[in-house]
Amino acid sequence: MTTATAPALDERELDELQALLDRVPAPLEPLDASLLDGFLCGVLVQPQPVPVARWLPHVTDADGRPLPPGFDAARLHALVHRRHAQLDAAIERRQWFDPWVFELAADEAAAADEDDNPGDAVFPWVAGFATALELFPGLMALGDAAALTEPLALLYRHLAADDLEEADDLLEAIDALEPPADLSEAVEGLVRATLLLADVARPLQAKRAAAPHRRPPPRRR
Repeated sequence: MTTATAPALDERELDELQALLDRVPAPLEPLDASLLDGFLCGVLVQPQPVPVARWLPHVTDADGRPLPPGFDAARLHALVHRRHAQLDAAIERRQWFDPWVFELAADEAAAADEDDNPGDAVFPWVAGFATALELFPGLMALGDAAALTEPLALLYRHLAADDLEEADDLLEAIDALEPPADLSEAVEGLVRATLLLADVARPLQAKRAAAPHRRPPPRRR
């Protein structure tokens, strides 16, 4: 994995990436931007680098089906690779990164009662992360349950309990957590969990601080 600094995608490029994902033809089911971001983080906390050829097809189809002949995905892939490199550098250095988590639109927030459950907005990001861990089981195969439980609880508390059957220790850890007070705190938990998992799978040569220092406001879409 590289620690080279990659230029962050600006808002225009992020919108462009989402538009390119939306153009992937059916029956393929591409990830949206937030799912993609969590997915990339799940790929990057594996103990061994996941080859691009294995993870990239899942960006444009959840099941990894190939793109149709003639579909030009060069720009889409270029933007995804930049985000992957940016996240890789941040995780390697245990630095804060801004997860692609977006405030719900007014009608969605009303339907989801976002004020009572800020986790609704981070759910897609967590679902993307969980998808990566299912596809690439290297992290979970490390067997260090004690070290994995806390960060996984920070993430998986935003999933339905029914999705965590036969994970008693994880459910117990989730029950012991205080719910995030607001969306910024929920987002901070995503970063903290990612860096804690990196401590397990990608240990630093020299110990450095891993705690995030700020809580950026969530984006609006």
